[in-house]
Amino acid sequence: MPEGPEIRRAADKVQQVLIDKPLERVEFGLPQLKNYEKQLENEHVLRVETRGKALITHFSNGLSMYSHNQLYGVWHTCKRGDEPKTTRQLRVGLYTETHSAILYSASDISIYPTELIHEHPFLQRVGPDVLNPTVTCDVVEVRLAEKAFRNRALSALYLDQRFMAGLGNYLRSEILFAAGVHPALKPSELNDEQLKSLAYHTLDICKRSYETGGYTVYTELREVLQQQGDDFERTRFMVFDREEMPCRVCATPITRQTYNGRRLYWCRQCQPERSK
Repeated sequence: MPEGPEIRRAADKVQQVLIDKPLERVEFGLPQLKNYEKQLENEHVLRVETRGKALITHFSNGLSMYSHNQLYGVWHTCKRGDEPKTTRQLRVGLYTETHSAILYSASDISIYPTELIHEHPFLQRVGPDVLNPTVTCDVVEVRLAEKAFRNRALSALYLDQRFMAGLGNYLRSEILFAAGVHPALKPSELNDEQLKSLAYHTLDICKRSYETGGYTVYTELREVLQQQGDDFERTRFMVFDREEMPCRVCATPITRQTYNGRRLYWCRQCQPERSK
């Protein structure tokens, strides 16, 4: 499933081709949305925002569209007439005179009056967006200290969208490694220095992945690995998907374990399990 950085990059692409341009044609692949096609024709897209893995498109007539890619959904943007030939099912098609933005395969799509979009059940329960520029390290530290989160294992907490919207499986492994904390620990078991490190890396890793198109390794290391001829998948992560490969910091073989039903990667040397 795409995580917060991938959804934000998709939103950027959609906004780039649609913003402030009249929609010549609107197409919905879900029967319950068909009535909105004519309502949205000739309207403009004002802005596209994200809340974690949800994408919200705001239109000039006071309507807003909520969409969640879930596991298989994908946005595709292209010049008008260059739409891909695919067996994927079209769910949303937004067409200006010059460009198209098409959502394939997703099924969680709904339209609300803009002033009521916050009432969508998903948006009501998710936490702050990790890529929202107003979210600071202090905000993350406060979340970590809250009663609902402080006594939960980090392995579970860093998949919970109620904690921070946009986190996901590869980000979980990469953030915990960068912060040097064991996935079984709870926020309440961390000292002040560890909490500050965890808060910082929560935002820094997500921002880096967004800005680089999926890389979580720091820039200097990425450049060295690329010069060695390694491809994207072999250079993008510090620990995720690197089972039994040497840790990039200490050379200890990376461990893979299943936490909360999802695979998680960590280094036994760099992320020791400590008692409270």
